[in-house]
Amino acid sequence: MTGRPQALLVMDHATFGMQFKEPQLRRLRELADLGEPIVTADLDTARARHRLREAEVLLTSWGCPPLTAERLADAPRLRAIFHCAGTVRSFVTEEVWRRGILVTSAADENAIPVAEFTLAAIIFAGKKAPFLARDARMRRAVWSSMVHREDLSNRGRTVGVVGYSRVGRRVVERLRALEVEILVADPYATASEVSQAGARLVELPELLPRCDVLTLHVPALPATRHLIGAPELALLPDGATLINTARGAVLDTAALERECVAGRLNAILDVTDPEPLPSASPLYGLPNVMITPHVAGSLGSETRRMSESALDELERHLTGRPPRAAVTADEFKVSA
Repeated sequence: MTGRPQALLVMDHATFGMQFKEPQLRRLRELADLGEPIVTADLDTARARHRLREAEVLLTSWGCPPLTAERLADAPRLRAIFHCAGTVRSFVTEEVWRRGILVTSAADENAIPVAEFTLAAIIFAGKKAPFLARDARMRRAVWSSMVHREDLSNRGRTVGVVGYSRVGRRVVERLRALEVEILVADPYATASEVSQAGARLVELPELLPRCDVLTLHVPALPATRHLIGAPELALLPDGATLINTARGAVLDTAALERECVAGRLNAILDVTDPEPLPSASPLYGLPNVMITPHVAGSLGSETRRMSESALDELERHLTGRPPRAAVTADEFKVSA
């Protein structure tokens, strides 16, 4: 494609305001023609349908509705979708693949803050910081008992990474800054690539009993639902910490509740199933559990890293260069 295409942004207005400040809007206007409305989250209005009929490219993000066959019937000129966020699973349909529309994603950029958050969680887990913080906040006499505890350390620990995904790879890369053993379980990874990254590929049943910290980085698919359930949790050593920044459904919440209520395991959860947990969940009140409200992924200024990546992809498309982060129909089946 050459020239300036007609572009429509499909996302909710709050997301648009966060991801497209003046620098991003200025660059978008240099690359594409924008009609009215520039942005919409509702593709079923008369104005949106008119814009769809003109649109050659869509820039999508959170709040984009499913691109059904009916909606795409109003987009005869559409050639490419540049997603300004991570997963496209919520809105890309079979009709998109059937039409041969190019789809790109900013999932690589979204993986960066998740990996950063996970590294911080792993370091905090080694020191038991989130759990000791509760004791300190309640003015329990914890200071004098810390100095002789062997369990408050990161050096020499074993970290298990389940899922050598975009995030999993980045977590392994960042863990190399610590003096830890890194084990990876992923049926799609190869021993050589994992070894080159400074970790060792093992089967999940071998990984679990050796973990001081277990961190999850697999997509939510039918095959991964409750991948970590009661049998897997039972294999973890006493005092191990489970970290989930992936998807809540890959972990059996009821089984985790039992282990944490018993005090055998600790947990740092940025995602849960369901999300949020019911108000009666015992996990909220446990001293060995930290729950954050799905904040590991891109927020605030981090989101503009994703919109800038989508604009890079648009520019590559316009200048005839191949995309860097195309999503294929085959990848779609196994990715987050």
